[in-house]
Amino acid sequence: MRIGELSRRTGVHERLLRYYEEQDLLHPERLPSGYREYREGDVHTVSRIRGLLAAGLNTATIATILPCMREETDRLVPTCPDLLLHLFKERDRITQAIQDLQTSREALTRVIEAAPAEVARSSVGPVEPDVSPTL
Repeated sequence: MRIGELSRRTGVHERLLRYYEEQDLLHPERLPSGYREYREGDVHTVSRIRGLLAAGLNTATIATILPCMREETDRLVPTCPDLLLHLFKERDRITQAIQDLQTSREALTRVIEAAPAEVARSSVGPVEPDVSPTL
């Protein structure tokens, strides 16, 4: 199938499919005309790529682990023994990033709360207390 059909079937823009190819995530055959020719299995590969991106992994990491992933109904399943250790490390990295962002957010909240009342009243909009959920 051509790139337009893969795009329609996966809901992923053609430009993004080309990017996946550049990142070594997709490997279409090249016809003598230069057109890309995708296989049926590439529909599933794009689905796995999207799932791993949604899990917070970057394309370099996905390129490394993609051969060790398969789809089972509505979830991704690791199939290589060494992959779990890598996934644990990625989860720890994401957890640390969340903690760092929470620390930054708390520091910013303290700065906002330190504003004198006259500054708060003359601000562009009302200064609302932080009511968003914490993780």
